[in-house]
Amino acid sequence: MDPDSNRARLGDLLSPLGVPYELFPCDPALADTAQFCAAYGFALEESANTIVVVGKADPRRYAACVVLAGHRLDVNRGVKAKLGTRKASFAGADETRELTGMEIGGVTPFGLPANLPIWVDSAVVGRERIVLGGGSRSWKVIARPRILLRLPNVEVVDRLAAPAAKDLAAG
Repeated sequence: MDPDSNRARLGDLLSPLGVPYELFPCDPALADTAQFCAAYGFALEESANTIVVVGKADPRRYAACVVLAGHRLDVNRGVKAKLGTRKASFAGADETRELTGMEIGGVTPFGLPANLPIWVDSAVVGRERIVLGGGSRSWKVIARPRILLRLPNVEVVDRLAAPAAKDLAAG
């Protein structure tokens, strides 16, 4: 999808939510969070990543988790228990693209399949503003976290993630 059509799609998804937002263009080569923050002057603490997880069951179970960039998603306990599976992991790039139509580094909670639960770590909603992926590696969405609460299938989850060690947050 070209950047202009992705921008229009984002506007169509975000405008009905009734929360002010900004669409921020970025170089696709700089879309990964640490590079984006360094290149464009955003703090890692205000960035949130949308990560697709999979519960290894038959059938497979999926969820999209929104966590602060400096936090680590608790896949082995919290996510696994919430999915109700014995094993859980991060969905791979191909699986994420197939499920969401989005590339890693640009996954956004906006426009996800209607049957995909969206779990937002409670630390995200405590921020003044957040920077989220925009559905492609060419756009970011900047808004107050309450924009997430306007989405269907959203649940705020306590301790879905925890602050990462300093050396892990930088990478």
